[in-house]
Amino acid sequence: MADNRFTTRPDLFDLSGKCALVTGGTKGIGMMIARGLLQAGARVIISSRKADTCAEAQHLLSEFGDVRAFPADLSGHDECRRLADLVQADSDRLDILVNNAGAMWREPLETFPDEAWDTVLDLNLKSPFWLVQALLPALRRAGTADDPARIINIGSIAAIHVADSPNYSYAGSKAGLHQLTRVLARELGPQHVTVNAVAPGPFPSQMMASTLEVLGDTIAAKAPLRRLGRDDDMAGIAVFLASRAGAYLTGTVIPVDGGIATTATGT
Repeated sequence: MADNRFTTRPDLFDLSGKCALVTGGTKGIGMMIARGLLQAGARVIISSRKADTCAEAQHLLSEFGDVRAFPADLSGHDECRRLADLVQADSDRLDILVNNAGAMWREPLETFPDEAWDTVLDLNLKSPFWLVQALLPALRRAGTADDPARIINIGSIAAIHVADSPNYSYAGSKAGLHQLTRVLARELGPQHVTVNAVAPGPFPSQMMASTLEVLGDTIAAKAPLRRLGRDDDMAGIAVFLASRAGAYLTGTVIPVDGGIATTATGT
């Protein structure tokens, strides 16, 4: 009899038959991830606040696979529950949850306002928790010991090293999300659900547009790989974590930043 212990599965990165939800999936990093999951064979639901933005993104992504879009303002608990209900009405099981929707607020320390904490923490830290709560039954139905359901939280390298710009609530919220990832991973692992985080560095997105317009070349020059992130870099890590290739990872925070945060010299 042939020994197949060391045979690589041909479907290692195949997501055919899987159902995914990508919040903030209508632009930037969220759209990069949604496209990657679609190209790997998954059926993808995307969400963001505005209905017209959702419709436009659904149209653009439809060439890559089966995609639906549900508008929702995930800064509120009720809207997180409503989105979860819509997702579970569409499918009774959810294989992949990507918590990507987020906000940033830049302002100097002396004038940093109260609403900059509430707005950013609600969307960046509370809403991923609320969505996990609401969608856990569907994730449990999808997961097995051999092929767990996946939660992928989108953090930031701003929670790993100290950025130059004063993003107090953003950095704090993303650090909280990284730790929440570890806490949930420990609890949900026995329930056949993995929980990992991706910490992106500089990628072209609406959130980073003004920074990259002024400092893009400088940031790229400081990265060990001497470039900014590309669409496929983000799509690739999402497909890896969502597929059989990433089935034995949980509780990890993976920087996807060309080495910026993990090789910082402090100068």
